[in-house]
Amino acid sequence: MTSLARFRPALPRRMVLPAILLAALLVVPFAAPLITPHDPVQIAVRDRLAAPSLEHWLGQDEFGRDRLARVLYGGQVSLMVAFTATTLACIVGTLFGLIGAYFRGPFEFLTTRLADVVLCFPPILLALLVVTLFGPGTGTLISVLSVLYFPAFARIAFSEALRVSALDFVAASRALGTPSRRIVMGTILPNIAGPVSVQYSLTAAAAITIESGLSFLGLGVVPPAPSWGQMIRGARQFMNQDPLGIIIPCVALTLTIYAINFFCDRLRDTLDPKGATGGGKDDVSVPVAGNATPVEDADVVAVIRDLRLEVRQPGRSVEVIRDVSLTLRANQCTALVGESGSGKSLSSLALMGLLPGAIRQAGGSLMLRRKSGQMVDLGALGPKALEGLRGNDLAMIFQEPMTSLNPVHKVGAQMVEAIRAHRKVPPAEAKARAISLLELVGINEPARRFDGYPHEMSGGMRQRVMIAMALSCEPRLLIADEPTTALDVTIQAEIIELLQRLRSEYAEGLSLLFISHNLGVVAEIADRVAVMYSGQVVEEGPAAQVLADPHHPYTVALLESMPSAHDEMHSARGDRLRAIEGTPPLPDRRPSGCAFRTRCPVALPACAGIEPPLYQSGERSARCIRAPEAGEQAA
Repeated sequence: MTSLARFRPALPRRMVLPAILLAALLVVPFAAPLITPHDPVQIAVRDRLAAPSLEHWLGQDEFGRDRLARVLYGGQVSLMVAFTATTLACIVGTLFGLIGAYFRGPFEFLTTRLADVVLCFPPILLALLVVTLFGPGTGTLISVLSVLYFPAFARIAFSEALRVSALDFVAASRALGTPSRRIVMGTILPNIAGPVSVQYSLTAAAAITIESGLSFLGLGVVPPAPSWGQMIRGARQFMNQDPLGIIIPCVALTLTIYAINFFCDRLRDTLDPKGATGGGKDDVSVPVAGNATPVEDADVVAVIRDLRLEVRQPGRSVEVIRDVSLTLRANQCTALVGESGSGKSLSSLALMGLLPGAIRQAGGSLMLRRKSGQMVDLGALGPKALEGLRGNDLAMIFQEPMTSLNPVHKVGAQMVEAIRAHRKVPPAEAKARAISLLELVGINEPARRFDGYPHEMSGGMRQRVMIAMALSCEPRLLIADEPTTALDVTIQAEIIELLQRLRSEYAEGLSLLFISHNLGVVAEIADRVAVMYSGQVVEEGPAAQVLADPHHPYTVALLESMPSAHDEMHSARGDRLRAIEGTPPLPDRRPSGCAFRTRCPVALPACAGIEPPLYQSGERSARCIRAPEAGEQAA
């Protein structure tokens, strides 16, 4: 049983209820022979409009036919027409979209123009035209609905395939000589399956509505074959005498459409890469109360204590951040360094309360001292309270300023909005403050730039604008997430100099959390350094000490791989730069014991046995069983 469970795909909790409801509503009509013995087309005029009885549970219609049998068998027809038409539209539309996006040229023109032509006609009008020309019937309905919904699938598939086709792994497949057919069907199609699946469920619900509408008008399923639209049409003239006749098919139609839309909504949330992947409300970031500890030191601005973040996946949870602890003080810059994927940005996003929906706080506490001096537990605050803190008590500068600024709004309007979100000042006063901030961060002609758009500025100027916006409400904590990575070396130096000047001259008491993978930049700006690897802080201490005498092998490897650090440490010995062998492990594939041991040049057999604790030595700490030796040698 255990081995079978291992291979059984787990259904996310959020999908269980809609899947059960939809399955029931789809299966019940096709189980009609097991539920009722009556023929849905058998007429009994003497018993027309008869009330419900033991023999006829839902009564009889205007021709004496069993109403339960007609609802069930009518559901078969309606569902068969809707899902057959949707499947045909999905197959044809997706193929057209894939081919048009991958091969471009005339294929792209054909796909987009065909979709545009069909969309020019109102759906009901086009359906009425086709049915009038070719006559009502199941085959006509399926054909016209397939044509109606082909453009939706073609457009979805085209846009998503266009995006996927531009990615590196598709270019790599082309470079390897993989046939185009295999790339389209084996590489691109699986990557667009999510949006296409959501569109399928939406279209199925719409197709049931259109089929019922045409049948109601007498242009759909040909009598005496039952359908929900026909039942509504027949019961309409007797609705005052027998209201049950019109209520029953309407309820069946409404429940089916609701079930499909409910399933579609949950499917979209499940397949959305930025959404939750687990079930229900547990997938969003959940406040963890009761773990916060009081902080007496007034110099402390923020405290991260034993922070654990996890990704909820079907059937399991994977820890991406493990027991991270940091203390951020006023007038101090703490640098978080490490390779990409080590957890630096996720830790900062947790402080901001901006974790992606798929990641939740599983433990630990996030404490922040507000301007009033009050210490608050960020994990226990709701969305509205966090909105009041962001930009006011803590702010963040992101890596790429062009994507951080709204391209369709002027820079000044965005700055004024940020200021007035937390300060009840007139627009004129907010504008004056914004212009003075632009001047403060070194932007020439600030009044003119205030009325400019982001694309009219260089990368360095846009980053200066982001710094000005972040400081506009004088936060206690400023998080800079690799603010110089997207800039050239000269501009990098200017931004670092600006941040140092603002810390000392403008923002007194500011605590700066600086995230970077460039140890040369960190050496210039940081007072303390925390090195992260595989979701953990593996070494922390004063920047000068950590960079000059690292206690963890990973920190040593980082320094030896950096040109600036190499110049300082090894140029006298003539050593060459050393690459760190291997790649960081994925969160769900960490090795036992020390996560770095498989890449560590000085690993011991004991490193595989236990996960090393964080060894403290004065102001420094390191997560390595060799750390005590390094501390004794330094002493």
